[in-house]
Amino acid sequence: MKSRTLTGVLLLVALAGCSPPADVPGFLARTLPEGFGGTVVTAHGDRITFCEGFGLADRAARIPATCDTVYDVMSITKQFTAAAILKLEAMGRLKVSDPIGAHLGPVPGGKRGITLHHLLTHTAGLPEAVGDDYEPLSRDDMLARALAAGLLSAPGAEFRYSNTGYSVLAAIVEKTSGLSYERFLAEHLFGPAGMTATGYVLPRWERDRVAVEYDAGGRAMGRPYEHPWAADGPHWNLRGNGGMLSTARDLFRWHRALTGDAVLPAGARKKLFTAYAPVPDSDESYAYGWNILGDGPIAWHDGGNGWSLASYARSLRDGTMAFLISNQAGREVEDLEPELTLDLLARARPGDRDGRPSPRNPPAARERDRRPGRRRWRRWCE
Repeated sequence: MKSRTLTGVLLLVALAGCSPPADVPGFLARTLPEGFGGTVVTAHGDRITFCEGFGLADRAARIPATCDTVYDVMSITKQFTAAAILKLEAMGRLKVSDPIGAHLGPVPGGKRGITLHHLLTHTAGLPEAVGDDYEPLSRDDMLARALAAGLLSAPGAEFRYSNTGYSVLAAIVEKTSGLSYERFLAEHLFGPAGMTATGYVLPRWERDRVAVEYDAGGRAMGRPYEHPWAADGPHWNLRGNGGMLSTARDLFRWHRALTGDAVLPAGARKKLFTAYAPVPDSDESYAYGWNILGDGPIAWHDGGNGWSLASYARSLRDGTMAFLISNQAGREVEDLEPELTLDLLARARPGDRDGRPSPRNPPAARERDRRPGRRRWRRWCE
């Protein structure tokens, strides 16, 4: 799906320990549609260069969006699942080359050749889904459906995006670790990364911190956990492939952790960002929970559920990152993606104090700067 962003103008004030932003505020003010709501963060290395909330996280209660508003990050969840598998490999508990039967027990003959690598790269041939996201479905029932589903292609033959495959991976995390999926992520990924506001239910956020989602017509759809969920998180058509709640600040912390050994050793991080499976009709390839663009390279992923949009990008060359999210789906923002996120990534380095554009800004970004936007800012640096 696509992604969202915010509109803003920032006073270029340097605080101790805070990097001055480049032209991100002006770019957003000129680019984003009027009335946009959500949050955006950019960073360079271990420093946030811009993090602002725009519009309202809860329109009825008039609660503004901030850098610390909690959102459903949707399919960006997949990179956490992929990292969990690589963490288990680093712990000696499994290998990505293992057939799924090594961890799930007996599987139908046609699926015995499916490996964890195939699931991670969407090349297992499994269908995109085996039911609705909010259908009450246990782990074992999801696995039974996945293993009974007909393959759309032979394992390893071609890229076919599969949410089901990532739910199967989440089940393997549980079976291999002996912990729940969320608990394993909390203890082995989120905790070491300093991500205190990411999870399904374990963080226990104050209700006012969590954004209400809105459909394209502006109708309130509730907070993510107010949709049909199990007591410990989403049901298994969504668990492991989507539905994770997080903040812009925590996704910066995730980016920062991935620049070193805090959550994964170097060999595992290399696997996470290696381009394995060409994505049809695009210049991208799929790694493990990430799309890879170009020879830079740039790693990115988006997410959408019909109400919210998100996009997350990292430059693997210069340590920049950009994340945008909106709690209302809309074609005006969706049509700007993924170029909008990539434009922000090009502006993520600290810039001149006069706000002049970075010479690294791509021409496409400069063209879209002419779009009208609504000015509003809230300053935040870490």
